[in-house]
Amino acid sequence: MNKNTIIGIVLIFGIFIAYSYFMTPSKEELARKQQRADSLALVMKERRDSAAVIEASRIALQEMQQTQEMEKRGEVIDSASMIQLELKDELGQFSNAASGEKKYYTVETDLLKLRINAKGGRLENIELKNYKTWEGNPTILMNSDSLHFGLSFFSGNRLINTERLYFQPFWVEMNQHGLDSIYVSGQDSIRFAMRLYPNAGESGYDPEKYVEYLFTFYGDKYMVGYQLNFQGMSNVMDASTNYLILNWKENLTREEKSLKMERMNTTVYYKYLEDKVDYLSETEDDEKFLKNEKIRWVSFKQQFFLTTLIADTYFAEPKIQTVTLPFEGNYLKSMYAEIGIPFSVTDTRAIPMRLYVGPNKYYTLRKYHLDMEKQIPLGWSFFLMAWINQYAVIPIFTFFGNLGWNYGIIILILTVMLKIVLFPIAYKTYKSSAKMRVLKPDIDEISKKFPDKKDAMKKQQATMDLYKKAGVNPLAGCVPMLLQFPILIALFRFFPSSIELRQQPFLWATDLSSYDSIWTFPNGFSIPFYGDHVSLFAILMTLSSILYTKVNEQMMMSSQQQMPGMKTMMYLMPVMFLFWFNDYSSGLSYYYLLANVFTFVQIFLIRRTIDEKKLHAQIEANKKKITKKSGFQKRLEDMAKKRGMPVKK
Repeated sequence: MNKNTIIGIVLIFGIFIAYSYFMTPSKEELARKQQRADSLALVMKERRDSAAVIEASRIALQEMQQTQEMEKRGEVIDSASMIQLELKDELGQFSNAASGEKKYYTVETDLLKLRINAKGGRLENIELKNYKTWEGNPTILMNSDSLHFGLSFFSGNRLINTERLYFQPFWVEMNQHGLDSIYVSGQDSIRFAMRLYPNAGESGYDPEKYVEYLFTFYGDKYMVGYQLNFQGMSNVMDASTNYLILNWKENLTREEKSLKMERMNTTVYYKYLEDKVDYLSETEDDEKFLKNEKIRWVSFKQQFFLTTLIADTYFAEPKIQTVTLPFEGNYLKSMYAEIGIPFSVTDTRAIPMRLYVGPNKYYTLRKYHLDMEKQIPLGWSFFLMAWINQYAVIPIFTFFGNLGWNYGIIILILTVMLKIVLFPIAYKTYKSSAKMRVLKPDIDEISKKFPDKKDAMKKQQATMDLYKKAGVNPLAGCVPMLLQFPILIALFRFFPSSIELRQQPFLWATDLSSYDSIWTFPNGFSIPFYGDHVSLFAILMTLSSILYTKVNEQMMMSSQQQMPGMKTMMYLMPVMFLFWFNDYSSGLSYYYLLANVFTFVQIFLIRRTIDEKKLHAQIEANKKKITKKSGFQKRLEDMAKKRGMPVKK
């Protein structure tokens, strides 16, 4: 390594460190970003509600004038009456539902614990019973601390938002009537409804008119039926209503050990009605308004869990947004979805939907035939990488995982099986490199015969002629390596998102889906691009990669003249991977370590089966055979003729 190379490497790392230091947003910048997001959401709401605000102001002005006239006539208005007048001004026929009893109703299944709030009639605090956070706490989706979930529609020229109104319970199953807690198990299911009634009299409501949220809970499923029913609302809701607006906002809470990795896998996914699945950026704040578009579902996706709202028909023109929250606290990102639901006051009686709240697990999602499994990163939509995970990795994980085997052993089995499948490729790679080593003296002779750069074409032509006569393909060693590359990338993409590896211990690693740590730096100290801990699997993987680079250099590069700086780059790459993998899935580092170890074993076994003396004799015999010129060689000769060079016959 010369002086210029060393200076270049130092400068590159210096630039990386400086970029990380100066480009990392401060607490004030993150706070401003959150304020900007809140302001944006407020502006969107104000634009949408502008007509209602104007109308509400007009009505309020009329009521104020009426109040003043009553005061002039000496009529006394108490505070309770004033509040009732204000609510009537604001909520019209739903003013009686503005007050009610703070009450919760709970439903428990084999998989879920769900809580329904009378205010808003919404599902909230959904606990996944079979999963815990990295700290051992219950895993909660749709956390009530930050959840906003409600319908908006017009009634009497007023914009009504159900989130602030009180619903009444309705027990569909008579044997459950009056119960605040309901349990369902196995293949059974139960229905439970929350109803929003318009006014009837000063403080009552009309039981024949309502907006209903009808829930269906299944004992053994993460899917919840969620149907909107409308009874007698033709004279309550504005006749011009074509869409209901579902407002859904939530700050997703941290569930995993690596906050950085979890944020990188948290975003909003959605599926077009008759098209592909798409998503917002995972690494940056993002927003989209899908104007004139129809979607089948929208999903708030975390690293291992989903909350997905599914339409039996379609949703219209959704507005979606993600905003990254400051690193302090247990929040990941703010997720926003404003969804249009097709509606007609005269024709619509029911809008069937479903809500999936559960793990991002391949076979669990695939059985619904809604493409929800495409939220699992299997390989950047490249079919070959996806096939490797779909038809090799996931089946092996599932089969041996169902047997109760430790996932460290399962990864070992996966590595052995992949190495067996790839053994013919490895054998061909080594045999090609052995042929190149045998030809090394002949290639050196050609280099001595044509030492000048101006004879580069002659040297190349002579080398290709030698390869042709000897029956050697110089690319034979490269192509097999390229065929192995999709496997490495497929596993790199899948392992950190594999819920099968989540919180699975092996040796010193407590969670194969996250980083392993044998030592954490004290006092919050952190090394730029490396982190605040030491991952032993990442170190072992790096050392084995350096050793593999050394062996590979001796095995494959001894017959080729390396470009300046290439050797340095080959050894620098494993060191760079150490910085990358220190905060990555320990299961992936463990797999790469095993892959390198088995590669060494393969090289040892293959080397014992190939006799280079016999190989040399075979090559010498091939040289004596008359060979037909290849198309590539003919093109080289044609180029040489154009340059006026002599062509070897």
